[in-house]
Amino acid sequence: MAHGPRRAAVLGRPVSHSLSPLVHRAAYAALGLDDWRYDALDVGAEDLPDLLAGLDEEWRGFSVTMPCKQAAVDVADRVEPLPRLLHAANTLVREDDGGWRAENTDVAGIGTALQVAGIESVDRAAVLGAGGTAAAAAVALASLGARHVDVVVRDPSRAVDLVRVLDVLQVPVTVSALDGAEVDAPVVVSTVPVAGQPAVSALPWRAGQTVLDVLYAPWPTPLAERVTAAGGTVIGGAEVLFWQATVQVELMTGQQAPIAEMRRALDAALSVR
Repeated sequence: MAHGPRRAAVLGRPVSHSLSPLVHRAAYAALGLDDWRYDALDVGAEDLPDLLAGLDEEWRGFSVTMPCKQAAVDVADRVEPLPRLLHAANTLVREDDGGWRAENTDVAGIGTALQVAGIESVDRAAVLGAGGTAAAAAVALASLGARHVDVVVRDPSRAVDLVRVLDVLQVPVTVSALDGAEVDAPVVVSTVPVAGQPAVSALPWRAGQTVLDVLYAPWPTPLAERVTAAGGTVIGGAEVLFWQATVQVELMTGQQAPIAEMRRALDAALSVR
């Protein structure tokens, strides 16, 4: 591999709120990668092809957030099976031949966040929302053994891609409208954005449920407060951010992620928010 300064960044719009730079920079410092830089680039999906075409070899990788996850799959020179299935990539890695490889670490992030919280296996689960993160959640739940996934979404017609993913995984799925829904599954992943929080927090939550809310700012979300009040267990989206970032660091640098140092940096940032 060529040596010299190395660059990576998080891509998306908006991107100024992202904690990715802080976590990745902490990793570089701990690994002694003093010549590595990690920035935040405000980029829309339509800008991605031109951006990648104009970069030199010092650029080694990107964390990809909304609205660029589908575009990252379309523009990559090589697409791994997981982002191909999801048609969403949250990671681009520079290959030795100079091309870009699309990866998805959201699945690992969600799966690890659940396992660290004590969810070693899943039978029935629910996913709130139907976007790219919801599809990643469905794959993570399937990998933990889910035999049925309830998809709860404001407009059921939007769940077509998510149902396709679950069909490929041979996991039976039930789709229902958010309005008036009852979420009985013991394990739930909410991918609903801030604007949808009033609707999901109003669902009839109960004790014994574990809910992973992929949001992390502002925290706690209305959903997190409601589930906690009902006696349920909440996992915050910062856990997903953290665990998917550890995999990204390894993909981009080729070194083992310094988990303790990355965790310290994230905890420090969240404590002042």
